[in-house]
Amino acid sequence: MPDERACNALTVIGVEGDDLSRLGADAMDSLVRARLVVGGRRLLAAWERHRAPRSSAQRSVDLTGDIGRALGELAHLVADRQPAVLLASGDPGFFGVLRRVLGVVERSRVRVLPARSSVSLAFASIGLPWDDALVVSAHGRPLDAAVALLRGARKAAVLTSPDNPPEVIGRALREMRASADLVAVCSNLGTEDELVAEMDLDSLARGSFDPLSVLIIVGPGGLPILGWQAQAPLAWGLPDSAFAHRAGMVTKAEVRAVVLGKLALPPSGVLWDVGAGSGSVAVECARLCPGLAVFAVEADPPSAARVAANASNHSVAVHVIEGRAPEVLVRLPDPDRAFVGGGGPSVLDAVIARMRPGGTVVASFASLGRASDAATKLGNLVQIGLARAAPLEDGSWRLAAENPVFVAWGPEPASGSADTSASGGDRS
Repeated sequence: MPDERACNALTVIGVEGDDLSRLGADAMDSLVRARLVVGGRRLLAAWERHRAPRSSAQRSVDLTGDIGRALGELAHLVADRQPAVLLASGDPGFFGVLRRVLGVVERSRVRVLPARSSVSLAFASIGLPWDDALVVSAHGRPLDAAVALLRGARKAAVLTSPDNPPEVIGRALREMRASADLVAVCSNLGTEDELVAEMDLDSLARGSFDPLSVLIIVGPGGLPILGWQAQAPLAWGLPDSAFAHRAGMVTKAEVRAVVLGKLALPPSGVLWDVGAGSGSVAVECARLCPGLAVFAVEADPPSAARVAANASNHSVAVHVIEGRAPEVLVRLPDPDRAFVGGGGPSVLDAVIARMRPGGTVVASFASLGRASDAATKLGNLVQIGLARAAPLEDGSWRLAAENPVFVAWGPEPASGSADTSASGGDRS
């Protein structure tokens, strides 16, 4: 026999798709006893199809039209200690209707019987874990606010809406020159009309999709690498021998350590390595901050191939862009951080012009003249002089001086962290 709380409570039941046959005995018992059943049109229609003939004493109220009135009726019924049910999609407590319910009904009078969330079903449909995903609701919020949360996210799920359907999100992301390794639109999950379509951002922007979908955006750098298991130790300024390079053409380990420090890498965002050479800086940035979308720009085809090989050897995600800067930079999303290891003043100027607010540019030079010009633009300059020890035949050591390297950087990165909170709407 059900307890008093179950008889007098509002039971919020999560439904997977529109199949009520999957509900447990507790949920079905609550539906049978309910004096009032509230839900969206689709779920109310499913209940009408599923239930046995009932007395006219049980009423249904459509939540779609006036949610305030529907919740008010629920609150009134619960206050009179009469059982009621609210049917919701998926997990009502996950960007769902439960938050609105608790605004009118005392928490102690609410029972929640959740189903699997639409986001968990969406990620399961494309075979990816989602414990590291950012979830953003596009319900009842400006498009710019939703898209701003997505920029630089390695893995995200967007609960789209009639005002902000998947293709509108796609166009906004293309306008800001975002990149992705995988895009998936997941619609009508858990129903006979379920549709999961994988595509790229261009196809998303050009398409037309069910506005009540889950949009998954992965990458750059969010797809798993086959065979990769353990986390690398936290270290930077790796030995030069850790990278394949051409005749010593690699940013020296000690210089690289200083460059990484001046970059002040954020946990997520976009980083450029322009004139990447061996890609040692790009690889180390991707290794230290896997949430960064790292782009390595290199004009020389064999060197670009070495960058890709070095990234693969270190099991990190680096997008290798073969082409000459500054022309090729137009293809890339605006950076939060950039390292310029090659090219003339026009390249540095182009990188500075594209830098997002609060970003930092670091550039290295062998020539004091070019370094001085860069320092005028960026505001900071340091000379790094190295003398590496080498053993002699008698067992003693000698120091061999390397050519000095000049590192310019600026402006200083702003302190503080970005707000990545997201508020949501329901999918009832």
